[in-house]
Amino acid sequence: MVSPTPTPTFNDPPNYAFPSHRFNRVLRDSSKTPIVLVACGSFSPVTYLHLRMFEMARDYARHNTDFEIVGGYLSPVSDQYKKPGLLAASHRIHMCTLATEQTSTWLMVDPWEAVQEYQRTAVVLDHFDYEINTKLGGVTTADGEQRHVRILLLAGSDLIATMSEPGVWSEPDLDHILGRYGTMIVERAGSDMVQAIDNLARWKHNIHLIHQLIQNDVSSTKVRLFLKRGLSVRYLLPNPVVDYIEANGLYVDDGPTASAASGAVQAEKEKGKERERDASSSKTQSS
Repeated sequence: MVSPTPTPTFNDPPNYAFPSHRFNRVLRDSSKTPIVLVACGSFSPVTYLHLRMFEMARDYARHNTDFEIVGGYLSPVSDQYKKPGLLAASHRIHMCTLATEQTSTWLMVDPWEAVQEYQRTAVVLDHFDYEINTKLGGVTTADGEQRHVRILLLAGSDLIATMSEPGVWSEPDLDHILGRYGTMIVERAGSDMVQAIDNLARWKHNIHLIHQLIQNDVSSTKVRLFLKRGLSVRYLLPNPVVDYIEANGLYVDDGPTASAASGAVQAEKEKGKERERDASSSKTQSS
């Protein structure tokens, strides 16, 4: 049972408008549970695998659950993510928009996370919950019944592996992400999903594992390395994204490479330390 939607206060960037032009406001099957998929990541650059993850999740939802997907969002991280090879948010947002608008009929890009200071994943999901369920009012059935939309994090198994590592993610954030919302995890080469899930057993009911029937190990890190070496990346990325990279001379002199998962580890650790300092400060003031 999903708990009532919170009513947090968010500081939206100037001129920000939540994208909802492809959000399905009417549930096609009233027996289904409406969900929105949110993928948080660097997307530097966005690849076909990022887009394929949504399609694999849609197939999984259709054949293995009682979910009906009413929207899918890419949420690029902030420039404060502090990950080597991270291009400016303006470029990453534009590339994601090119990819979704020109190759998909249902995916959207939300720039909210990208154009401000680093936000924890738990806060980003709260933002989507607030925009979709509080501001938009969720969805309705054909009979006019209003329904709450579940927000699910869509991620690769390399990210869920970091969640199972002690001390990387705070326990409250894990409980918020996996307990309140839930996640769909797409298998990635080299990640042990079974071990990761075993370490997150208390939230197992909210973790949906999706196996790749056709293995695809394309990564943004590999793409940047190709570009740095002057190699072609066409057919690894959507053509409009390749054209944009070439037109702007991007990633030609990219810095040291690092995986998105390692960036997530560092960012979440830093945010965890900030939370501990804030908690310590509050205790000092109250004593």
